[in-house]
Amino acid sequence: MELQHINVKLLLGKPEQVDLDPLIPIFHEWIQDQIWDDLLLDVADYRHVHAGPGVILIGHEGNYSMDNTGNRLGVRYNRKAALKGSNLDRLKQASRAALRACERLEADSRLQGKLRFNAQELEISINDRLLAPNTPATREAVKAELIPFLQELLAGSDYGLSFNEDPRSLLQAWVKPLQAFSATALSRNLLPA
Repeated sequence: MELQHINVKLLLGKPEQVDLDPLIPIFHEWIQDQIWDDLLLDVADYRHVHAGPGVILIGHEGNYSMDNTGNRLGVRYNRKAALKGSNLDRLKQASRAALRACERLEADSRLQGKLRFNAQELEISINDRLLAPNTPATREAVKAELIPFLQELLAGSDYGLSFNEDPRSLLQAWVKPLQAFSATALSRNLLPA
């Protein structure tokens, strides 16, 4: 199975303390500075949508957002463009993008240190129902791809892995490391050898 359109979301600790107003000028600054490999294009504010997509930085290859889907606030990277390579390569690319965004937001003084990855939970989903329908067989195939990736990402530490089993939903996995990791530590774990 070829996985494309991978989403990685890093959940935040104490999301009720996060003021999202500064995100709009921060994301506009990222567009002006073109700090990523992705071509960044625009910012969309969907904070008015309850439990919705939040504030989105729209890019050509992928979107970055402060996503509140399911009332679970976190930094999400949504890969839109197809990417060559193996499934492991694509999982790493999406995770690196989400981690870089999270690290940059955590360090931005305009957010007053209130935006922090909770270090205990992340979501990985496949935003393509045709390639990855949410079925038991697909979940097993994706699990086989996730295991070596998670071993590297979590440096061999133990973790819990569960899936959303609703066939009407995107295929989505929840990863809960038994050890706390910062976004920076996870990024280091994915560095090329």
